[in-house]
Parts: sequence; structure tokens; C-alpha cells
Amino acid sequence: MEGWDVSVWDLRSDTVTKPCDEMRRAMAEAVVGDDVYEEDPTVRELEALGARLLGKEAALFVASGTMGNLIALLTHCGRGQGAVVGARSHIYNYEGGGMAALGGVMPLVVDDGTGLPSTEDLLGACRDASNVHFVEARLLCLENTHNASGGRAASPEAMEPLCALAREKGLSVHLDGARVFNAAVALGVDACRYGALVDSVQICLSKGLGAPVGSLLCGDGTFVREARKWRKRLGGGMRQAGVLAAAGLVALRSRIDRLAEDHEKARRLSLLLRREGLDLLDIPDATNMIYFRLPRGTEPHRFVDLCRNEGVLVGFPARDLVRLVTHLDLPEEAVDDVARSLVKAVRAL
Repeated sequence: MEGWDVSVWDLRSDTVTKPCDEMRRAMAEAVVGDDVYEEDPTVRELEALGARLLGKEAALFVASGTMGNLIALLTHCGRGQGAVVGARSHIYNYEGGGMAALGGVMPLVVDDGTGLPSTEDLLGACRDASNVHFVEARLLCLENTHNASGGRAASPEAMEPLCALAREKGLSVHLDGARVFNAAVALGVDACRYGALVDSVQICLSKGLGAPVGSLLCGDGTFVREARKWRKRLGGGMRQAGVLAAAGLVALRSRIDRLAEDHEKARRLSLLLRREGLDLLDIPDATNMIYFRLPRGTEPHRFVDLCRNEGVLVGFPARDLVRLVTHLDLPEEAVDDVARSLVKAVRAL
């Protein structure tokens, strides 16, 4: 099994995937140039393909999803302006406070416990900009799939009222779509429908799509030209980046539809764990993530060690919650073994 250490199944994240032989060959054979001069043909090809898949005019290849989201924030917002972000969103919790540290952008925090904020909460965050006491909201940030609510996929229909209200209030809309292809595949919709709702979208190539590095930030031509300046300011200008972009091309051309396999593996694993009495969270429109609660009073580090001893690595988004993420490096035939190992570790507590 190519690239797998079958002694340990790593379910901490779908970021742990290894590039396949096809990607490695593409990287070795990539035609390259200087991307800061916009002369790398493989990068240009990747950007054009990503923009087309999201129905956008242009795209920018960046080192990571965090960088893509930060560049979007800096492009849409000026210092002292506000971005509406979910209290459980990745941008707010897991990106090092870059929006504040590097952009002077004020987070206007709303409840997104079910994956999306309500229109009422969004309206409350858009306070009267003519009042000198209030931060001017300039941007709404949405996340799909929503990591902290269990990898939940939101439909375009669910997002549409929020995007329409944001525009009515003069806000641009950015989608942290690191796993937006998971959402599109799970709900059977074209990813272009998400792109049409927002002004910018970041898509990650190094999660379920399996590339080793990189994300794309997509938007219209004017937005991407300004975003390119911010990438340079952040030190993100890469030279012969086609060796990385080549893997991204393989990911976008051949790895999107197979995300359904990861969703099916998560569904099967969930059924097996429920059957053994584990306390799984009920996640509507689930994709490739599973969350379950540990028995009260459990020391998380002890459970991690027990799982490791059984050959499974798990993630902890909260003290009493375990996160499992299925991906292409977890073969279908390993799901039963993973379930048995997790049950054994729980029962050893």
C-alpha cells in the first residue's frame, strides 16, 4: 500500500496524507519558471484550473490555507475595520490571530455553532458605521465544511441569505473553503455554486485532495491582483513553485470525486463505534469527520497514549472530545481494525 505505514493509522487530520507516485512524478517533471515574475507555467495552469472550478476569474497559489485566508482578510479590510467571523471558525481560533497581529483587523464574533451564523447575528454585527464608537464591518467570513461543528457541509441555499444580507449591508464575503470540495461532493452540487455566492474563496490542496503543499485563493481579477501584493508583503512569493503546483494539478484533476470514499469510510466507522456504545456527536450533513465524547473524568493524554499503543492516532479539538478524520491514506479495509482499536482503548480507561 503506497506510502502507508500500516503499523499506525493516523486519523488526526486529513493533512497527514502523503503525495502519491503520480504526484511525485508530476513534481519531478514539472516545467517551471519564476512565479514572482508570474512566469511559472505550471503555477499559471493550476491557478487557471482552480479559478475555473470555483467559477472565478482568477486565482493565486499560496503556501497554506492560513496564508490564503489572511491574504483575503488583508485585501478586503483596512486597519481598524471589522471582519465578521464565527466563534468556532478556523480563522478566529486556529490561525494565530494573524488578522489582528498583521492586519489590524477587528474580529466581530458571532455564533456559528451549527456551522453558519444566523442572519440576526450577522445583522447585529453590522453596526452603524457613521457612529464613531463602532467598528465598521467590511467582511463576512464563512467556513464550509465547518471543522468545529464536525465537518458539517452547508448547502448553497443555506449560505445564500447570509451572503445576500452581507452585500445589502456593504460587506464583501470570503469563504474559507479549505474543504469546500468535501461539501460539494457530499451534497451533490457543483463547487461553482459556492464560488458564485462569495467574493473570494480559499481552497486547500493539502487536505483530502492529497497534495503535499498549498492552497488557492480565488476571486475576480482586481481582487487577485491586490492579493498578489499582499502575498509578496507576507513573504509568500515563491520562485520555481511549479514543482509544488504540479501536485496540486493532480489533486484537482483526479482527487475531487474520490472524496466520497472518505465520507463513506467516516460513515462506516461511525456506525461501528455507535454499535459499541461510544458517545458520538450527531452531525447533520457529515463529511469525513467523526467526533465522540470520552467518559467523564478521562485524562485526554492517557487516551491518546492508549490509542497510540493500539496503532491509531487521534485528535483532540476539546478536552472531552475526540476527532477522527478519514482520508485517502486510510484504506477501506482498515476501517474495521481502527474501530476495534478505538473501542479497546476506550474500554481500557
